[in-house]
Amino acid sequence: MKAINTYLLSSLVITVLSITSISAQSTDLGPMVTDRPDATESPILVDKGYIQVETGAFFETFEDQGITQDNYTFNTTLIRIGLLDNLELRLGADFVEGKTKINGVKQDDVSSGFSPLLFGAKVGIAKEKGWAPEIALMGHVYLPFTAGTDYKPQTTGVDFRFSLGHTLSERSVIGYNLGAAWGDDSSEAAFVYTLVYGYALTKDFGLYAELYGDAPENSKANHFWDAGMVYVVSNNFQLDATVGTSITKGQDLLLSFGFSFRLPTSSKQNI
Repeated sequence: MKAINTYLLSSLVITVLSITSISAQSTDLGPMVTDRPDATESPILVDKGYIQVETGAFFETFEDQGITQDNYTFNTTLIRIGLLDNLELRLGADFVEGKTKINGVKQDDVSSGFSPLLFGAKVGIAKEKGWAPEIALMGHVYLPFTAGTDYKPQTTGVDFRFSLGHTLSERSVIGYNLGAAWGDDSSEAAFVYTLVYGYALTKDFGLYAELYGDAPENSKANHFWDAGMVYVVSNNFQLDATVGTSITKGQDLLLSFGFSFRLPTSSKQNI
């Protein structure tokens, strides 16, 4: 199954890169808005006729009663394709490696492989007007047959969330998500929330702080926080970095970094 996933992800990336090159064309759309690095998904869609690739890596660790679990996600890639003015297609996959220590001693067993391929869409519902927020609805399915053996669930996972955003000033914004997810071979719904505040120090450099979590129907709620930065190299390329941890029990440290870029499709003309 790992070979199949490698082929799937490689095909996606090659297809995107073969459509055009970043240097071949330019856009006057202004800086792109991404769905990384925070957990909050933006209500802003990728413009029709453009493809946005958002990728990176992250590390998280948690220790409980002498057992430490380290998870490395070497490739977390989301490909967003603007199909219509109010519709984008979303494809994504992660390659994960999990390592365990017992009382500081590394164990031989290592879990590695692709998580289920994400397939979904984001639909624009309303534009921001005064105090009324910009609103989008997105949903995904997670396909078990695309996952590596170590991360292959028995059932198809699904999620949905409403994404809302407000412009507070020329330099600051606030965004929040509400939704639900079903996964991990459980029929139990987990209600999801996020809240993020972003501030632009300069036209190229911004900071954010965020609270997020989920509340399963029959289990204890999980709450997290993170903070990070985004650096806009150009309108079509940006870098990001994040640090965070859990408020409730479950995550001692999260570190993440990545980059995103935007490409016009072959149907777009040079501007």
